[in-house]
Amino acid sequence: MHAVAINNQADPYVAGASRVESRHFWRWGEDNLWPMALALMARRSTTHRRIINDKADYIAGKGFVCDEGEPLLASFIASVNGDGESLRTVLHRLAFDKALFGNAFLEVVTDADNSFLSLYHQDASRCRLARDGEHVLLHHDWSQFKPAEALSLPLYPRFEEQHDGTLRAMIHYKDYEPMFSHYGVPAYIAGLNVSAIAYKTDRWNIARLDNSFQLSGVMMLDSSVDNEAEAERIVRLAEEKFAGNPGQVMFVLREGSEDDHSRFIPIEAQNEGDWQSLHAQATSDIVVAHSWFRSLSGLDYASGFSSERILQEYEVALNTVILSEQAELTEPIRGLIHRVLGYDCSSLEIVNRPPTRSKPIYMKVWEARKADGLEYDPEDERQQQFLSEITKYNLKSID
Repeated sequence: MHAVAINNQADPYVAGASRVESRHFWRWGEDNLWPMALALMARRSTTHRRIINDKADYIAGKGFVCDEGEPLLASFIASVNGDGESLRTVLHRLAFDKALFGNAFLEVVTDADNSFLSLYHQDASRCRLARDGEHVLLHHDWSQFKPAEALSLPLYPRFEEQHDGTLRAMIHYKDYEPMFSHYGVPAYIAGLNVSAIAYKTDRWNIARLDNSFQLSGVMMLDSSVDNEAEAERIVRLAEEKFAGNPGQVMFVLREGSEDDHSRFIPIEAQNEGDWQSLHAQATSDIVVAHSWFRSLSGLDYASGFSSERILQEYEVALNTVILSEQAELTEPIRGLIHRVLGYDCSSLEIVNRPPTRSKPIYMKVWEARKADGLEYDPEDERQQQFLSEITKYNLKSID
């Protein structure tokens, strides 16, 4: 987790952006505002945002459970900071930032006597790595950075005493990417362009809706005016009343004659199918770039709800993405709980449940075998068990 301060190459994120240099921090993107660009893209692209939301939900799971013999540990995971947030809430925010930015930051608070431990999520867009490679700087507005307004916290495992007497540190999670020493790169980096395409095709559909699907074209108006200002006023008035979305209809005013030759010249474009195909391809590419799955992104519900496919893809996602991300995010947290509070975290685990089930958990084994057309025996003691009792991998209860 400890960053090393070495010369970082220019981050090739934003083409044409102004270069920002500072002796205080390593810039995050050419203009140091790359997180803002990623956040804006996530707010504009529907599928892109859905995948980020779903990843965070699945990685955070349904909460944490631990051995009943560890009541202090159970109490801690229910409230890990002074704001009363649960460990699941903090983990969800970390998972969301990591899925969106490729980076996440967790603030750790304790004291010299290790009498308490608090864990706070810090918005990754507010964080930058200091030039010394040993601290994280927090600032409310990096477009107007002022060193005096920044808060500096050491990178874990180093702690530093603050003005309130507490010891604090910052854990930096980041997705590895070659050539990037300071900040991680999100997994979907190759899909940025297709996310922009999906957003722009959505805008195209909205513009068509605003214009009531009318044809674009040029309206030639015959009129006699005394000056250019009067002609401009007439054109603007016509646009306001009849043009719909700006740019839908262009009005041209020309000197009139005895006969009115006003007419509308349509501009027809036979590319609707191309736009739809482009949108569908962009959506599919977004899923691939995220290393995610269509059925878990809500993309195939219109063609029929297949619980079997959802369960299969969830199993693949669980073993290829979810469990590994959970392990990465919780490993330092487990170490902190044991180091500071002395609690045994061996029983601490995240409850993972699929988004759907093919059979209810209250069904007995013999009933499930009967439903599948298999041999069954209601009198068999082993088949008297409920499915929830033999599928603890997915169905362990939080209660």
